[in-house]
Amino acid sequence: MRRLRLLTGGESHGPRLTAVLEGLPAGLALDRAAIDDWLRRRQHGFGRGGRQRIERDCVVVSGGLRDGRSLGSPLVLEIANLDWENWSEVMDPWRVDPEAAAKRAVTRPRPGHADYSGGAATDQLADLRNVLERSSARETAARVAAGAVCAQLLARYGIGLRAAVLRVGAHEVVAGPPSWEGLAAVRADSPLVTPRPDDEERLVAAVRAAREAGETLGGVVGAVVRGVPPGLGSYVHWDRKLDGRIAQALLSIPSVKAAAIGAGLEVVALVGSEAHDPYVLADGRLARSSNHAGGLEGGVTNGADLAVRAFFKPISTLRRGLPSVDLGSGEPGATAWERSDVTAIGAAPVIVEAMLALVLADALLEKLGGDAVADTDRAWQALAERLAPWWQPNR
Repeated sequence: MRRLRLLTGGESHGPRLTAVLEGLPAGLALDRAAIDDWLRRRQHGFGRGGRQRIERDCVVVSGGLRDGRSLGSPLVLEIANLDWENWSEVMDPWRVDPEAAAKRAVTRPRPGHADYSGGAATDQLADLRNVLERSSARETAARVAAGAVCAQLLARYGIGLRAAVLRVGAHEVVAGPPSWEGLAAVRADSPLVTPRPDDEERLVAAVRAAREAGETLGGVVGAVVRGVPPGLGSYVHWDRKLDGRIAQALLSIPSVKAAAIGAGLEVVALVGSEAHDPYVLADGRLARSSNHAGGLEGGVTNGADLAVRAFFKPISTLRRGLPSVDLGSGEPGATAWERSDVTAIGAAPVIVEAMLALVLADALLEKLGGDAVADTDRAWQALAERLAPWWQPNR
C-alpha cells in the first residue's frame, strides 16, 4: 500500500505553486536551506530563458511542520511566482470579461506541447492558455521542493542521490548507464551539470548555436541512487513493481519521452551470459560483478546502485516558431513565442533526483511503516539486521 501521496497546484504565471505531501512520519527533522538549495539547482543551467532572472525560488511551509519537524499531517509547501506581478491581469482568477478574454486568447497550438491534446480533453480549445499554464514545466518547482524533503528522509537511512547531464542534443559526454563514481565530478558551477568538465565548452557552444538559429535542444540525464536496500517494491503485482513506478515518475517529467533502468537500451544487443550480473562475494557480502540490471530485478531492488536515465526531447516553444493552425479562424500560421528556454537540460538533473526521491521514499515507508519517525527507525534497524549476512547499510 502506498504511503506517500503528492499533489501539486498552481499555474506557471499564477500567484504561487503549492505542493501537498501526505504520509511523512511525525518527528522528521527538515532542513529548509537544503530545500531552497534544490530549488536553486532547478533554476540553474546554461540556455535558460528570462524567467530565471525574475524568479528567486524559496520554500514557505504553511502546514505540517513545527519547530522544524514534521507533524504527521500533510506537509504544505509554497513557492511564490514573482512573475505573477507581470501577468496578474491575464491570470486574474476572478475576472469575468469575455471580450477581454477573447482578445488575449491563445489559439495556435504548439507541436509537441499539451496545448491541443489538453484543450481537446477539457473543452478549452478556445483559449489554450487554460491548458499551457498548468502543463508548463514551471510546475516541477513544486515537485522539486517535495522531492528535497523526501531526499532528507532517505538520507536519514544512508541513501544518497546523484544526477548529471550525459548528453546535450547530438553531443554525448557519457555513453550508456551512469555509475556513482562517474557522476562524482560534477561541479556546483557547471553550466550544463556534466560530469566531464572538459566537455563543457563544446556543450555551451552547441546551446549558443541553437539559440542563434531559433532552435531548442533536448538531452539525456543520468542518475544513481546508492544505499538502497534489497527488497523495496514487489514482484507480485504489475502496479507495485518498482521499476514500473520509477519509469512512470520519470516519464511524468515534462519533455521526457523515454526512460531506461540500468543498461536498458544496450542490453538488448547482448546474449544472456553477457546481459546479467553474476553474484560474487566481496568482503563476505553478496555483490555483483556488473550492474546491467541497474539495481532492480523482477520489480524489486537488489541492493546494488540504482541507475536510471531520462531522455528529454527539445523544448516545444521555439523562437523561430513552428507551423500550426489557428483554432479560432482555421487559418494556418506559425506558433507564437513569448519567452522560453533554449534548453532546460541543466535543470533536469535535480528534477530527476526529485522524482526518484519521491518514489523511493514511498517504497521505503511502504516497507518500514511507522506513524512516527522513531517507529520507522526501529523498523529500519530490524531490516538491516535481517539482511546483515549479505548486505549492510551505506553508513
